[in-house]
Amino acid sequence: MNENQLNNLAENIREEGYNPATSGTDLVYDPASGEFRTVPRGYSPSNGETVTKFTEGGFASESGHVMVYLREDELKSAEEALGSAEEVPAYVEEIDSDEVFHIHFQPEIKKLPGELRLPGFCTRDRNAINGLSHSSLRFCVLLTEDGPEVWYRLRPLKSRQWAQAEAFIVPSEENLFSRSKGILEVDILRDKRVLVIGLGSFGSQISIELAKAGVGHFALMDFDRVELHNLSRHTATIHDLGRLKTNVIEEAILGKNPYAKVEKFPVNINEDLPLLYEEVEKADLVICATDNNTSRFNISGALVEKGKVGIFGRAITRAEGGDVFRYRPGGPCYCCVVGAGNLQEEEISDVASARRDGRIAAYVSAEDAEAMVQVGLSSDIEPICNLMVKLALVELSRGKESGISSLEEELTYDCYLWANRRDRHYANWKPFPAAGQLPSILRWYGVKVNKDEHCPICSGNIVLDDGEEEINAMASNIDLNQ
Repeated sequence: MNENQLNNLAENIREEGYNPATSGTDLVYDPASGEFRTVPRGYSPSNGETVTKFTEGGFASESGHVMVYLREDELKSAEEALGSAEEVPAYVEEIDSDEVFHIHFQPEIKKLPGELRLPGFCTRDRNAINGLSHSSLRFCVLLTEDGPEVWYRLRPLKSRQWAQAEAFIVPSEENLFSRSKGILEVDILRDKRVLVIGLGSFGSQISIELAKAGVGHFALMDFDRVELHNLSRHTATIHDLGRLKTNVIEEAILGKNPYAKVEKFPVNINEDLPLLYEEVEKADLVICATDNNTSRFNISGALVEKGKVGIFGRAITRAEGGDVFRYRPGGPCYCCVVGAGNLQEEEISDVASARRDGRIAAYVSAEDAEAMVQVGLSSDIEPICNLMVKLALVELSRGKESGISSLEEELTYDCYLWANRRDRHYANWKPFPAAGQLPSILRWYGVKVNKDEHCPICSGNIVLDDGEEEINAMASNIDLNQ
């Protein structure tokens, strides 16, 4: 059958009363029977060939219809349930007024953005949608050999007429990140557990990016709630004000990867070190995105003791620059880096936090304290977050052949420095176009850090100076006869 014949056939089907609401379905031709039929877009027909593309715009060219999204894993569960029942209930949420709906078959599924739940059911019996027992139901998911069909009545009390909706299938876990295959080892990432400590402007973005990459297990630690001053750089929205950051980021992770497993710990890790050490031991990788050195030193100690990889990141004043440090077992720890003087003073983004850890002294007035808060732009912390994500993916995929394997040879430094502007600490740097081989902004610089043999965290050779030599020297100079 040539293109013109297919176009004419499609037109004849429409003229014979084919409902325009079936846009988004594919036209399938069965050469054995010579018949055409439609199947939901995204499903491969059990027999026949999809020929929609040969029609003039295909049935997908129709508009003004209802779109419905279903999850492949839930459809399989519903199909299994229909083995012992004629119908199973469907839970429908309205996402966009009378146009977009999400259908679930598990009542415990967390609510999506929609608020209105509409009644529905799932069945294999095509005649069921016209039954009187369903006069109040608005959606029917009909399971067929060629995949699910979704039928709807938005106003069932006024009309008994069912129309077919456009059905989209959200892939199962093993297929959700198929586009990343070849670049990332998504099968490996699915089994990895990442502990993210600190869910501010850094931790929130990094968590979501790792979820988008296919990381399957998260442990989130932060006791703070979303405040107004967070919104300029945080992934949270104004609707999240007052909520625990752990809850906000859990929803964001599941919004990108509904199959991820998330554990939440809204605690101050400095007050619960046993929990910190326990979670570090469980993790394949630890992201330290806290805003004070007390927590970083505690995390560093846990990483050293448990032999885990950790990535630290932060911004300095007004995010004029920042740095990233990666700890690998046996190498220099965060304490070694601080002791070596490689890091600049960090920015103060929150008065309450800075008062807790002493960066703003108790005697400083509220007015002066607010003046000390100097927060940079969200775009200025993006490069720092981006490198932390890259390092995390490299570590999680280390030793596995993938499209990012070459980065193992590139990202070999312990510490990385970044400058956004030629301010304060970078005021003497050359302008970007004229820097040549000299340091300039908007470039990463790697630093090798020597391990401190007397480091109180990672060294087994700690020397404590108790002043005994000075005391003995002073004693020898004392004239006891006076």
